Amino acid sequence: MTVNGKVTLKDKYSVTVVYDNQFFALRKKCCPSELAYITSLSRCKKWNAQGGKSKAYFVKTTDDRFIIKQINKTEFESFIKFAPDYFKHVYHSLDTGSQTCLAKILGIYQVKQIKHGKEVKIDLMVMENLLFGHNISRIYDLKGAIFSRRVTDSNDHDTVYLDQNYVEDMSFSPIYIGGRTKHLLQRAIWNDTSFLTSVNVMDYSLLVGVDKEKHELVFGIIDYLRQYT
Repeated sequence: MTVNGKVTLKDKYSVTVVYDNQFFALRKKCCPSELAYITSLSRCKKWNAQGGKSKAYFVKTTDDRFIIKQINKTEFESFIKFAPDYFKHVYHSLDTGSQTCLAKILGIYQVKQIKHGKEVKIDLMVMENLLFGHNISRIYDLKGAIFSRRVTDSNDHDTVYLDQNYVEDMSFSPIYIGGRTKHLLQRAIWNDTSFLTSVNVMDYSLLVGVDKEKHELVFGIIDYLRQYT
């Protein structure tokens, strides 16, 4: 495991930055600046993320650019194992223009605090918010399976719909995309799923956001930290 950065705060917190050099290089390629990244992270609000089975703790930066998620020990250790391949895949995409829709992980941090003489540790992941800059009217979390993949229709704007909802919606309100766009999306999904297969990751979702104002669709592969064992 490559750990290059550790900061101890005066309130008995310590933060260990995992793969700090690699993440710094990645952020230089896809973030406005390191200062902008830090500024965004300095102002966050709790976020009730929907769609996943886990009860993980989420926060979102107030400028809506980044999402911070608490990850468990299995997810942390899994990422540590395939991190070199992850950086290689994302760097290649950014440097060559190869199609990808993988939601970028931009930092992994271990935060420790001493409480009542005991050490409390949480692992945090910072990732890009795929929906930043969009007014999303409908969100789908798709896994390619229908069984137990439906949520009751809701007027809640933040509801994340699942595969069965998607199938039902497409029967009366289909989504049309052009041939070239379809080809690029298929290529991106092929590139990313081939990478994930190579590192033994088989459980992930395709997030689809519908922006009716801009007449755009947002796609991204998320929740890909857990390796198959």
